[in-house]
Amino acid sequence: MEPAFWHKRWADNQIGFHQARVNPYLQTYWPTLGLAQGSRVLVPLCGKSLDLAWLAGQGHRVLGVELSRRAVEDFFSEHGLTPQVTRQGAFEVWRNGDVELWCGDFFALQAQDVGDCVGLYDRAAVIALPPAMRERYLALLSTLLPQACKGLLVTLDYDQSRLDGPPFSVADDEVRTGFSSWQVDTLEERQIIQESLKFEQAGMTSLIERVYRLMR
Repeated sequence: MEPAFWHKRWADNQIGFHQARVNPYLQTYWPTLGLAQGSRVLVPLCGKSLDLAWLAGQGHRVLGVELSRRAVEDFFSEHGLTPQVTRQGAFEVWRNGDVELWCGDFFALQAQDVGDCVGLYDRAAVIALPPAMRERYLALLSTLLPQACKGLLVTLDYDQSRLDGPPFSVADDEVRTGFSSWQVDTLEERQIIQESLKFEQAGMTSLIERVYRLMR
């Protein structure tokens, strides 16, 4: 999947993946991680998510990574924030307070960029990637993040042969294989097909949403 795909989605405002409220799983389960205030939290493929501001409001230092400059601009403008913009390697870094959004290719991250991130939040990253990129993404997370890292992961699981992604289907066994060096606990599993018109119209009968706690 080429960067141009996501740039066009943002340019055309085709951002159905953006949620107009803070994710309820984040609000419910994030406190169970027990991360201290001041902890740095990595949010891959973050878009302009309201979850970024919520995490900062919990006292965390938030590092979001996003390919689309439009998304980064929108986040700060929609929150009435004026960012300081600098360069860090391959990234344009936008900062205000406890939020940093790194605009660029996630796969260009280096260990020194995120080595102090003891928190991870992935609601829409792993499901945005096709299988080959997903494998690279999961391997990179385990390479870059420190041993003390804890996180939340939200996935979708459905019959991929019936509908093209994104969002892509990520089965439970793929999560456990991809995070084989982590402790993986399923916190919640819900059937949400009746909440998802796109999937119902495609003739799907099942769409499972899962929430995982990840610990190293």
